[in-house]
Amino acid sequence: MKAIILAAGKGERLRPLTDSTQKVMIEVGGKPCLQHSIELLRKYGITEIAINTYYLPEKIKEYFKDGSEFGVSIRYSYEPEILGTAGALNNFRDFLRGEFFVVYGDVIHRINFEEMMRFHRSMRGLTTIALDNRSQKGKGAVVLNGNRIVRFVEKPKEEIPGALVNSGVYLTNHKIFDYIPQQGFSDFGYHVLPSALRAGERLYGLKIEEVIDIGTIEDLERARALFRQP
Repeated sequence: MKAIILAAGKGERLRPLTDSTQKVMIEVGGKPCLQHSIELLRKYGITEIAINTYYLPEKIKEYFKDGSEFGVSIRYSYEPEILGTAGALNNFRDFLRGEFFVVYGDVIHRINFEEMMRFHRSMRGLTTIALDNRSQKGKGAVVLNGNRIVRFVEKPKEEIPGALVNSGVYLTNHKIFDYIPQQGFSDFGYHVLPSALRAGERLYGLKIEEVIDIGTIEDLERARALFRQP
């Protein structure tokens, strides 16, 4: 099992903190946010990891290097122009064979990857998305029928009753590339997932707990407060 961690975002809402450091390198609980994701993946035996970079890539590469100090193997891509959450996968088409995880690097989870794998394989769909109950504002809203996803709305203007929120962890396989253009910008929430749904692909949602976002200064302060709790 392999994973790609998305780490290209500039973190505009976190300025001035991100004027001199990369968003995923902001510390929470005494370590960069990205390190939490890497350590969680390693805990479940997922040690072959790809990381895309765009803004201040040296901050990430200088810290994690080849990953060996963290018990994993890391390969990097650099995007001269940002490719989006889905377009970023194109630089790793040959690496991401079979099943693989997609993890957003600016969110801290306590997700059980083994449980997610068991659920995904039992459903036999194209993609399983981890979901939570946070506010839908600025997020991807997901409507379920049972466990099956029937609607995906990226950053809805109003709360959608009963919808859950995209937690930023997907388990999918190489067939997802059928819905990702081979060049240019492409986003999972705006483009790929809605296209897959329209094509009749089976997408499923798995509800999880303990999702810690650092998207804004207020989110970051809450995350740091959680890690200070005894």
